[in-house]
Amino acid sequence: MQTVVERELEMQLVLSPERSIPVPARLVYRSSDPFAVHITFHVGSDLPVNWTFARELIVEGVFRPCGHGDVRIWPTKVGGRSVLCMALSSPDGEALLEAPSSPVASWLERTLRAVPPGTEHEQLGMDDGLSRLLAPTAGDDVWLREAWKDSDDTPDASA
Repeated sequence: MQTVVERELEMQLVLSPERSIPVPARLVYRSSDPFAVHITFHVGSDLPVNWTFARELIVEGVFRPCGHGDVRIWPTKVGGRSVLCMALSSPDGEALLEAPSSPVASWLERTLRAVPPGTEHEQLGMDDGLSRLLAPTAGDDVWLREAWKDSDDTPDASA
């Protein structure tokens, strides 16, 4: 069964130190994609902007600066309120966004309750899938005997 944890909130797109504009955003976590978080920004166009990155990055970013390259996250205070800054970079441009810390932390806690850290791999069902993939079938022994019979590498019984 898939668990989905969503939160809508208003972030601020920082245009300059003196100016920012509100940007509605939706944070989404799915247990079927347990290592990732998804953020959709509605920037006033017909097409929303979607970002996906490691949940671990935002977990760490709530407490200290982290990330490099396309996604960097850090906590800070702006005008006496706690915010989480996200610097996003792509070939299309760069953006600095501020999210109120409390709603992000509450949403993140819900994701961590849904899929505790260190258990993400259990959500993927990889062990079951690998077991089925590697399980012998009724015809395997016949196929293997035939493969050895036609091979130059046939084990020499006299050796």
